[in-house]
This record gives sequence, C-alpha cells and structure tokens, in this order.
Amino acid sequence: MTSSVLDLAPVVPVVVLEDAADAVPLARALVAGGLPAIEVTLRTAAALDAIKAIAAEVPDAVVGAGTVISVRNVSDTVAAGARFLVSPGWTDTLLDAMKASGVPFLPGVSTTSEVVALLERGVTEMKFFPAEAAGGTACLKALSAPLPQARFCPTGGISLASAPSYLALPNVGCVGGSWMVPADAVAAGDWARVERLAAEAAALRG
Repeated sequence: MTSSVLDLAPVVPVVVLEDAADAVPLARALVAGGLPAIEVTLRTAAALDAIKAIAAEVPDAVVGAGTVISVRNVSDTVAAGARFLVSPGWTDTLLDAMKASGVPFLPGVSTTSEVVALLERGVTEMKFFPAEAAGGTACLKALSAPLPQARFCPTGGISLASAPSYLALPNVGCVGGSWMVPADAVAAGDWARVERLAAEAAALRG
C-alpha cells in the first residue's frame, strides 16, 4: 500500500459491524465502489473477527482498526491483520504502542495543542475528531497557516454533502464517514446499495 493512509482514497468508510459474517461482502462492495481503505471500529464484539475475515478474504481491501484506545487494542488488531490504526484521541502510552506496531496510524486530535504535541513526537498525519463538533472546516483552515506540516483525516458528522468542503482544504488528505455503510443496508445485506454509495463517495475530490 502507499506509505500514507491519507492517500488511498478520498473517503475512508468507518464501519461498525454487529455480525462478522457481514464483513467480507461489505468489504467487497466497498472495494468494488472504489474505496479500498476500510476502518472497522472496535465498538462491537464482532470487530476483531471482521478484521481477520477481511484481511484473509478480500486482498484488494486495506483493512484498518478504528476506536483503538489501548495497547491491547493495538496488539490484538495488528495480529488480526489490521494494516492501519485509527484512534479517537491519544496518550503517550498509546502513541508509543502505535509507533511500535509497524503499521501506519492516525492518532486523534481536536485541539491545536494536541497537534503541536504530535508534531513534536514526529507525527504529521492525524485524525481530526469529532470534526463537525470540534469546529469543522473553519478550524482546519485556521490550523493550516501556523501548522502546514500537519495533515488530517477529519471524521465525525461528515456527510456526502459536507465532504467536498473538507477535501478542498490543503491539509486534508481524506475524510472518514459512515454514510456509505448505512445500518439498514448492512442489516438487509443490500451490498449493491453499499457499492453505489461507495462509488459516489470515491468520486469526491476537493
């Protein structure tokens, strides 16, 4: 894969799976629609099995783990086959574990001080979360002047309608969102709808 998660696609689907059996068909639909990077969040008991299944059975997918908040999460998800890690926030302990994991990672930030602290640690790529609640595009625009070396994947409250305004910013590499994996489509196994929504998202470029 490219050295940066931010350059794989304009949108990284943020996936919450209740049933690991849905993982492979969902991932195939997203990849077919043009979204190869898939963030499976650790919000459900099925998450690790879902990551394992996608890593084993969907070679064109770049599966990552989201909601990584502990050292154990790092080791468990990398062992399951996660090829990138995303956290909603970070501590020194968590950052050290993610750095040692050997896979790309996006630690979460929502304040200027957190961005500066990560830059001090040699990290230039981050998740901006919760994007809309933390100030949205106005906040990211303001950060780009004093901190141009920081690049972001904003996630949290972003939609198909608002994504282009984020992607147009020079310090945004991609956005994270869940609108292309609606819960009702996943529950119904409507993979054609997921593929269609993914294709719509993949066509977004700032």
